Amino acid sequence: MQGCLANNAAAQKALYQKYSGKMLVVCYRYAHNREDAEDMLQEGFIKVFSQIHTFENRGALEGWIRRIIVHTCINHLKKNKRFNESVDIIHASSVQIREENIPSIIQAKEVVECIRMLPIGYRTVLNLYAIEGFSHREIASMLDVEESTSRSQYTRAKAMLEDILIRKNILYKPKEVLLAASGR
Repeated sequence: MQGCLANNAAAQKALYQKYSGKMLVVCYRYAHNREDAEDMLQEGFIKVFSQIHTFENRGALEGWIRRIIVHTCINHLKKNKRFNESVDIIHASSVQIREENIPSIIQAKEVVECIRMLPIGYRTVLNLYAIEGFSHREIASMLDVEESTSRSQYTRAKAMLEDILIRKNILYKPKEVLLAASGR
């Protein structure tokens, strides 16, 4: 930390190597592709190193870095006006997780890939609210949208994700719902 404050390249490299893997995963959740994620990561770490003097040791350094990275990703999306992309959908019915013989790690990877299939606006709000833990008020402020827009994007993201997960047989509709839908 002290080395980074003194702009020591070796200390900055060590900090980057320690946290870049985890932060790349964060960037990848917001990016269209790996190249965009890497650009977000580089831009984020430039901000980390230029703002490290503002870190006040009132929490984990990793959490402080993550917050900068997330804001960098959001700014990158806003700059490219990508977070406004959205589509209307029909809300999915109630679903349950299939727990057959699929190892949970494989299922988690499949879910992450399904999240990446969402339109960027839905994906961004879903990531910020459900994964990063921001409130709809904070998200609205970050994205320069109304709080109700954040809420509706999140609701639509969940419904669209459920639909994708059902189509990929990761989730299934309970039999009662299927029977009601078929008129039996």
